[in-house]
Order: sequence, then structure tokens, then C-alpha cells
Amino acid sequence: MVSLVVMSESLFDLPEDAAHAGAAGAPLAVRMRPASLDEVVGQGHLLGTGSPLRRMVEGSGAASVILYGPPGTGKTTLASLISHATGRRFEALSALSAGVKEVRAVIDEARRAAVHGRQTVLFIDEVHRFSKTQQDALLAAVENRVVLLVAATTENPSFSVVAPLLSRSLILALQPLGSDDIREVVRRAVRDPRGLNGVVAIDDDAVELLVQLSAGDARRALTALEVAAETATGVGEAISVETIEQSLDRAAVRYDRDGDQHYDVVSAFIKSVRGSDADAALHYLARMLTAGEDPRFIARRLMILASEDIGLADPTALTTAVAAAQTVALIGMPEAQLTLAHATVHLATAPKSNAVTTALDAAMSDIRAGKAGLVPAPLRDGHYSGAERLGHARGYRYPHDDPDGVVAQQYPPDEIVGTDYYRPTRHGAERDIAGRLERLRAIIRRKRP
Repeated sequence: MVSLVVMSESLFDLPEDAAHAGAAGAPLAVRMRPASLDEVVGQGHLLGTGSPLRRMVEGSGAASVILYGPPGTGKTTLASLISHATGRRFEALSALSAGVKEVRAVIDEARRAAVHGRQTVLFIDEVHRFSKTQQDALLAAVENRVVLLVAATTENPSFSVVAPLLSRSLILALQPLGSDDIREVVRRAVRDPRGLNGVVAIDDDAVELLVQLSAGDARRALTALEVAAETATGVGEAISVETIEQSLDRAAVRYDRDGDQHYDVVSAFIKSVRGSDADAALHYLARMLTAGEDPRFIARRLMILASEDIGLADPTALTTAVAAAQTVALIGMPEAQLTLAHATVHLATAPKSNAVTTALDAAMSDIRAGKAGLVPAPLRDGHYSGAERLGHARGYRYPHDDPDGVVAQQYPPDEIVGTDYYRPTRHGAERDIAGRLERLRAIIRRKRP
């Protein structure tokens, strides 16, 4: 079995080695790297006529850029196209392996090339992994345009790149490729002489599966296609869903992100968490993740559930769900899947209460029924000129002046005095809240002497 993993070395094929990219030994993702803007899919928001990025690719832009976006969205391709535009030299460094010494060596070489009228495009992948010292080593070269920096990062550069470097660069956010983009990438690779050259065909269902497995990452889709093509070539058949399943180390999940099964699996996931079945919830989470569901969608559902089905029975549930959503945004996949599992188990095993949900529903039902009387005069705003003359805020009792911090006072309009919207359960932390709420209501609603 072959794992669906793309080796990082394929990221750094230099433009001058493009002729070798078509060699049989080169990965399909490398062979199919766009050689011109016409072959670039997606990123239309950055490549419009007159846009800074298009001007750079066409050879008229001079500003350094930081390309921020998920893997497989074209960051390396765009850097290569920029270097091709006017015959600039192209140097590539990976922040995973390069240190200050390597950075300075590239800059020294760029200075020597500049003497002969050749500017250098310096592509740095994973720039967020550079230390502050390494990033500072780039500043003078970028400032003086000794190098045209094209940096790529999967993390928000506002938090991972030093301010002086940010101020000297354009920040361009790339978006995950859409389903149509991935379909085009796959079908082009099947027919293109640089790719599979029509040696094998591919079923429509198999294309859709590759779209799902890719999660917007063209490199991932091409890697899966290449492995499946080797299997299909061996048995003399078209690439099918079964071929892909046999070729990869994970089976395809029958899960259509735009169809009924999508909603069925999501519904089962939510109902399993609500029903406190952590094992079933993890099963459905795994199905969604394996099928390439957007992790942000899953995180949003968990945040909603934390308030809708748990509420104050476990006040930490929402904190966990929000932290999971933030983690998804900060580190992305595949690492974020562990955080989603963490949040799923927490919420599934937490005590459940929909008391907050039903309380809001009841309050909104009363509003729709017309129970929206006047705000009691003591609670009205008394800070503007003339408010006192109208009696606003007169008689308001400031709770902090009372030793217990709670005073008898009418807060709701007359129409709903004495109405209990929030009815806490006896589950989890709401057991304590129920007793405290009963005492609070008794004090607040006590008739003043």
C-alpha cells in the first residue's frame, strides 16, 4: 500500500530544471506544474488584470510578496512563474532545513548576479518556521531589492513573520482550490503528454473521489492519481473508485459533500455527541475527515452544539469547542484532526442540558406574541440631558452597594414579571446553578418595603 503523502523535495524544482520535470522518474505533481499563467487553476481573486501578482508574473512587478494559503494551492508554482517572467535567477530555500548561513550565502550570490544585471527571485517555503534572526537576515536584501522575495506560508503571516519584513512585502492570501479546479487538474493530468498521456482512462466517480480526497490540495490529488494509475496500468483497466481504494492506505468513504450522505453523516455525528456516545461520534468524525470534509465546518458544528445541547451543564464545553476552531484555523490539517477528536470526546462525555436553548426559545416566543412592554423607569438610561426630568433611572438600586450584591428590584417589563425562562436541569454544573438561581429569584422578586 502507498500512503497519500507528498514528499517536500518536490516543492523545490528550479525553473532551469524544467526540462527534467517531464522525465519519467519525476513525480506527476512536478511534471504537471503549470508552465504559464494560462495553466494556473484557481486564485482568480489574485490574478485579475492589473493585479499585483499578475504584474509580477508578467514581469512588471517589483515588490516582494508573502503567499499565504493551504498546501497545494499554487504557491511554489507562482514563485516559479515570477522567476520565468524576465529570466530572473531562481533560488529556493526551505525554512525546515536552511539556517542563517544558507540565507546569507544565497544573498551574497544574488549580489554578485546583480552586478551583471540579473535579479534573483528567492523563494522561501514555510517562512513562518524561520526564527526572528533568520528573518532579520533577509531585511537589507529585500529593502535594497538585491532579491525579490517570494515567501510561502500556511500560517497567518501577521503572527509568524516579523513586522519589518511584513511592511516590505505584499501579503497575498491563496484560497483552497475548488472542486471544479481539482477536476480540471486531474483530467488535464490524465490526457497531457507531461502527465499520463492518455495511457489510462478514469471514471467520473473516480474523479469525484479524488476531488473529495484532495481537500482542495492539487498536489494531493495528483499523488493519489499517480498511484492509482500505476495499479490500473498493471491490470489494463480504467481508474475506478475501487482502483483508488486498492492503491491507497485508506479506503474511500461513500460520502458526498454535496449530497444526502453528507447531511446524514453530519446529522449522525451531532446526534451521537448529543446522545453521549463518544465512540459513535468518533466514527462519524473519522468518516468526515477521511472524506475530506472541511475541518472548519466540523468545528462550527461543535461550537453550536456546545451551547445548544450542553450549555451550563458543563461551562467548559464551549471553551473547548472555540479553542478547537481556533486551532483548526492556526495549524490546519492533518494535525488539527487531533484537536477535533479532543473536542468531540469532551462534548460527547459532558453532561447535557438544553435549558439555555429552551429559555431563549421561550423568551423569543413571548416577544413574537407581543409581550414587549416598557422598560421599567429605574432601568432606563439616565446619562443624557433631560433624563432625570423624565424620571429615568430614578430609584435604581445599585447591587454593589448591597453586602450580598443582589437587591430586590423589578428588571423585566410588567408583562413578564415572575416568568421563569431559564429552568436549569440537575445535570452537571446546572445542579449548583439551580439552587443558586432559586435563591437569586427569591431576593430579586421580593416585594420592597
